[in-house]
Amino acid sequence: MRALARGHGGWPVNDLLVDVRDLSVRYTLSRSFADLLRRKPGRELAAVDGAHLAIRKGEAVGLVGESGSGKSSLGRALLRLTPATGEVRFDGTDVLRQDRRSLLAYRKRAQMVFQDPLASLNPRFKVGEALAEVLRVHRLTRREEIPGRVAALLDTVGLDTEFADRRPRGLSGGQCQRVGIARALAVEPEFIIADEPVSALDLSIQAQILNLFLRLQREMQLTMLFISHDLGVVHHLCQRVAVMYLGRIVEEGPADEIFYHPKHPYTQSLVEAMPRVEFPKGRRELPRLEGEPPSPADKPPGCAFHPRCPHVMDACRQDPPPSIRRVGAAATACHLYPETEKA
Repeated sequence: MRALARGHGGWPVNDLLVDVRDLSVRYTLSRSFADLLRRKPGRELAAVDGAHLAIRKGEAVGLVGESGSGKSSLGRALLRLTPATGEVRFDGTDVLRQDRRSLLAYRKRAQMVFQDPLASLNPRFKVGEALAEVLRVHRLTRREEIPGRVAALLDTVGLDTEFADRRPRGLSGGQCQRVGIARALAVEPEFIIADEPVSALDLSIQAQILNLFLRLQREMQLTMLFISHDLGVVHHLCQRVAVMYLGRIVEEGPADEIFYHPKHPYTQSLVEAMPRVEFPKGRRELPRLEGEPPSPADKPPGCAFHPRCPHVMDACRQDPPPSIRRVGAAATACHLYPETEKA
């Protein structure tokens, strides 16, 4: 029998919707006046540095890490909202090499919900006008059917039809985020990237928006990448979790494996910082993280985590760990686990 082709995560290619390979996002830093006089080229900042990630159809994957780890840059690169190198295969096609027409078709299937709900909405448009604009641009509905479709979208996210006549500045943060979600759903996408969608909201509103995401994923069978610095939020929502540190994914696996049996020292420190109520009694003590992460523009040699790692070895100071993956279970990019299979 012929062997099944497999993606980076080790799953059959037919099971994958998103397959990210060796993705890098680099920004050129602004130069000082002295550098300009010397004609010194600007330094590059590697926001994403050779990341690998596989997302199966219909699953929710959480992407976690501290601020500055590259999570949002990775999410934006998946939609080609920022220049990137490597591969982003969506349903088998590399979107980084698509022409303009193909990219427009891709963005009907993949959408983003942004962190700042108010800033993501055009203040000149009423809510109904903003949703109708999406439907018109993508030619999804006949003109006479647009009002009914707008009302249905608002109902889907828990808003009354009266909100169609209101402007963003008259909405609460939670209401703005519901409108942002409705706008993403207007094109009936298969894949949604949610970039810190609840971090700017009050705790009570966060729970409502999270429950909305859970319901939508279940009812619409959405595939989702949920970006957050809050591990508790991700544990509530996602089936699998990827942990990012200074541009690299350092651990990935089933959510319960990551939260109850973390392997990478960075993941262990993040889990240890979570409220105790999240875990059963008797869980082993994990090391707490000391210090601040280095600047992405000035990463240390070797493993970027080694200045903060409680288990640092000589190899960590000299060589970066390879990107690795273990099929069907958690995997980590760490010199502590040399036996882990390479992707």
